[in-house]
Amino acid sequence: MKKKIINTCCVLFAIGIMNLADVCAQEKTDSLVNVAFGKVEKQDLLGAVSTVNVPELMKKSYSTYSLDGMQGYVGGYTGNIWGQSPLVLVDGFPRSASNVNSSEVESVTILKGASAVVLYGSRAAKGVVLITTKRGKAKPLSIDLRVNTGVCVPKRYPNYLNASDYMTLYNEACRNDNIAERYSQELIDNTAAGTNPYRYPDIDFYSSDFLKSFYNKSDVTGEISGGNERARYYSNFGMSHNNSLMKYGDQKNNKDMRFNVRANIDMDLTDWLKASTKALAIFSDSYVGRGDFWGTAASLRPNWFSPLIPVDMLDPANEALQNIVKTSNNVIDGKYLLGGTSTDQTNAFADMLVAGYIKNKSRVFQFDVDATADLGSLLKGLTFKTAYSVDYTDRYSEAWKEGYAVYEPTWATVDGKDVITALKKYNDDTNSTNEYIGETSYAQTMTFSSQFNYNRSFNESHNVSATLVGWGFQIRNSSDSNHEGSVYHNTTNVNLGMQATYNYLHKYYIDLAGAVVHSPKLPENNRNAFSPSVTLGWRMSDEDFFKNSVSFVNNLKLTTSYAVLNQDLDIANFYMYKGYFDSKGGWYQWRDGAAGGWTTSSKRGDNPNLSFVQREEFRTGIETSIFSNSINLEANYFLQYTKGLLTQGASTIFPSYFSSWDFSFLPYLNYNKDKRSGIDFTLNLNKTIGQVAYTLGFSGMYLATEAVTRDEIYENRYQYRAGKPLDAYWGYECEGFFADQADIDNHAKQTFGEVKPGDLKYKDQNNDGVIDSKDEVNLGHNGWSAAPFTYGLNFTMKWKNFTLFALGTGNTGAIGFKNNSYYWIKGTSKYSDVVWGRWTSETRNTATYPRLTTTDGSNNFRNSTFWMYKTNRFDLSRVQITYDFNQSFLQKSFVHGLSIYVSGESLLTLSKERKLMETNIGTAPQTRFFNLGMKASF
Repeated sequence: MKKKIINTCCVLFAIGIMNLADVCAQEKTDSLVNVAFGKVEKQDLLGAVSTVNVPELMKKSYSTYSLDGMQGYVGGYTGNIWGQSPLVLVDGFPRSASNVNSSEVESVTILKGASAVVLYGSRAAKGVVLITTKRGKAKPLSIDLRVNTGVCVPKRYPNYLNASDYMTLYNEACRNDNIAERYSQELIDNTAAGTNPYRYPDIDFYSSDFLKSFYNKSDVTGEISGGNERARYYSNFGMSHNNSLMKYGDQKNNKDMRFNVRANIDMDLTDWLKASTKALAIFSDSYVGRGDFWGTAASLRPNWFSPLIPVDMLDPANEALQNIVKTSNNVIDGKYLLGGTSTDQTNAFADMLVAGYIKNKSRVFQFDVDATADLGSLLKGLTFKTAYSVDYTDRYSEAWKEGYAVYEPTWATVDGKDVITALKKYNDDTNSTNEYIGETSYAQTMTFSSQFNYNRSFNESHNVSATLVGWGFQIRNSSDSNHEGSVYHNTTNVNLGMQATYNYLHKYYIDLAGAVVHSPKLPENNRNAFSPSVTLGWRMSDEDFFKNSVSFVNNLKLTTSYAVLNQDLDIANFYMYKGYFDSKGGWYQWRDGAAGGWTTSSKRGDNPNLSFVQREEFRTGIETSIFSNSINLEANYFLQYTKGLLTQGASTIFPSYFSSWDFSFLPYLNYNKDKRSGIDFTLNLNKTIGQVAYTLGFSGMYLATEAVTRDEIYENRYQYRAGKPLDAYWGYECEGFFADQADIDNHAKQTFGEVKPGDLKYKDQNNDGVIDSKDEVNLGHNGWSAAPFTYGLNFTMKWKNFTLFALGTGNTGAIGFKNNSYYWIKGTSKYSDVVWGRWTSETRNTATYPRLTTTDGSNNFRNSTFWMYKTNRFDLSRVQITYDFNQSFLQKSFVHGLSIYVSGESLLTLSKERKLMETNIGTAPQTRFFNLGMKASF
């Protein structure tokens, strides 16, 4: 018995030692952050780098997209980085973030500063998002299973007028234009009464006839990991499915299905050689019934025609009509023929019912392998790593399509009953027995890198690291939509990078980095350039004078950097340095040997000195923790110039005779210059009160932009784009409605078509008595890359086994225009509810909308302050409540961990223009997602 007790104690002690080792290893791993071509201890980060621990986040916030909600955790990131579109790398290779689920991700690192991305070369000059997937660990086999299912509920639908109201107001528009009314009062009354919806149609697209109140979205994910000191493995497999809101025709079968499997393996082949391999396969299939329902819903007038013609209302004595029914391939439910008109010979309703379907298929295969050799026997601290990847993405559609006939009925009243006395046929029914291949696209990406790394500490004080890396990738794209083949040019990135970093006691830092970049878009003599960067850092909190006087500060580090990155991202095409001629350059009557004809002429001039566009950046940052690390702040100020943007110099550089309508000798030049500056920050607060622990995160960015230099010339100073924001929205300053003809006569002449009382009048900015394009002014920021101020909030509260999480994002300072078809109602377009505020002689003092017109309304439908609104908003993106079961509850089962949770996404928008922001026009509606989930560990 005594021996048994001793053996048991020894086993428990050994297990404890192993667990302690695992914890220490985990802490060491958690302190490392993935950066360009390596990992750095978190305390030694220098160049505006932010990281998110995704597995920890997934414990309280379920998501499927790998970059979901990052704005809520990282200042300066809005999908763009500091207002520019970043390069996305997955495990160091250029890949789409949409191919990676959150459950596969170990961390997401946002590399914002130029010094942090310089090693990646030209293609990374606007920032990098580095997604790192999970790897196996030396531990026993573990299995995690996550299951989710929920419903997507539409936020709101557009509100359009019914048929009788539409016809009534359209008649008003006719009177405003001094033309005859289109619709009789009898027709309007019969439509309003709903006496016969086939003769007097009134289509409500957003009714239960066509749409469900919600649709389902579900997914299941399994993770298997484990291994030993020699080999570790991780695999992730999952499936997701969703249907749609549609319940009409073949679109009731709309669905999306996705299956993915990932496998990562790490091996210690010898004491000095390690290798790893990763593979991913994704199979995505979707089924879509034909017909543009949402586009039609936003454009087809409710009274225009009935999509179905009841056969029981056909004149029974008309043999020709009865034969149509007998010979038609498309008698819907044995009751209806397909309706249409001469202008609607194909339409969304008939498409959905009989035209067929499209099955879209996507296949993604990714494979990469790398090897790392410890060359410490040659030089202590030296390692060599090489990696290669190849990715394939193939998309194609299998489709089935049939032609169909539609009929336009002639109605009559016979013996007090509505009867169809004639049908006008458009098109013919056709049969198809085979599917066909529709659109196809293909992409291949190959990436290769090799690098030497040196990392060593001397006397536990002097820490030195260096990297020499060669990196390049090539992307090939091709597509074929009409079986006519395609033309493509490879996208390439090749560069040689080098970096040397030194720190003393993790207190004083210097980092020197650079890259030799190459671009095939430039002339042969200008295809190579060097991009340098230098970064300095100082941990002030480790100074004796600081520690002794400011004890509540746990960490305070200051950094500053300067870099010049050469890039070709803003050089749109290849061979832009080359001039060319066109054999049909211009038509000349005096062409030799003919009475006129096409003559060869120059279309562009040569520029053998065309060079890289440069990103020149100065940045300074602060990182601090105070009050026992309960408050943590990271912030950066950046000043960035983009120099040498391309223009052809038509306005100010070359004389006017260098170009005309039929020829041009103008070359592309490096001339324009942009400026971006701002501050980003990430603030986190951690606190425990009794049994309640909570964290609050607040991140944000203030961004200012300016077009510094432009090749431009205008008559008026206010028209110049130079000195204005890059995202300036230009339009007219509206002064209200014209009250009467005298008001029109006394105002500057507006040149946008006929003007009548009730139309918009604009300010004459240059006082020349004419309103034209010269009167457009800068009205504000459109926020196309990022609003002037963007921010995110995240909140976590834990009490016992319950966790509450909330995430929100917002922006302020930008504007938009109500300029889609819901507001700009032209000619015979569908009328939305905004027209109730139309101008009339009776409502001239209260009107909120211009007079109605049957014309295109070109005077009124222009970007102006009348249509302008502020896009300020705050979105409550997610709320989740999680319950983690106690281990004591699970100890007698094979389940090691169990959590259940309920969550909601896209729950609330706070904005003065909330209805506008939540309403989609011409596309499927925005939805709120309510989810029930479970995670179990085995």
